[in-house]
Amino acid sequence: MPLPPAPKFGEPVPLTPAPEVLTFLATRRSTSAVTLAAPGPSSAELETLLRLATRVPDHGKLAPWRFIVLEGAGKAAFAAKLEALALARGDQTAAAKLAKLKIPPLAVAVISAPRPAAIPQWEQQLSAGAVCATLLYAALAMGYGGNWITDWYAYDADARAILGLGETEQVAGFILVGTPREPPLERERPEPANLVSRWQG
Repeated sequence: MPLPPAPKFGEPVPLTPAPEVLTFLATRRSTSAVTLAAPGPSSAELETLLRLATRVPDHGKLAPWRFIVLEGAGKAAFAAKLEALALARGDQTAAAKLAKLKIPPLAVAVISAPRPAAIPQWEQQLSAGAVCATLLYAALAMGYGGNWITDWYAYDADARAILGLGETEQVAGFILVGTPREPPLERERPEPANLVSRWQG
């Protein structure tokens, strides 16, 4: 289904009910990364996903995030370097965890890249998390399976250097996308009433 073009700066953006979005959110489910197979999104679909992912709350209009696309030979080379790093440390468990990265045809690393600004860094990091969620939801809405992971290579200093992160940058998440080989099963969900309080002054 073709999407409308991005609104031009300053033009009115109508707010209309979207019950189909509510239906999507009511049944949305991430897909196990190891069940994601080819095909993944095409180049045009990926471009659309990234455009949608940037339409998130962003206090100060800083765009304090960036994307690193991992696919094909590039993703395989990245995973191989991580595996060599883990095995050099004798960490078989860490090496085994790379299956989540290796198997799906596409991974997009969403990088939190806070900008020097009056906007608190925490708010900038929250915006990067919103990018992760929106990218995941957009992939699912497009008909693909998706999963948002971090794992050890999101936090390990050597792994972050392999990915090419700057000193103040962090991996907000790896969004893994592909065609699910099997439907995900619903998991236990929290009861909202148990999480809500009302401030009475």
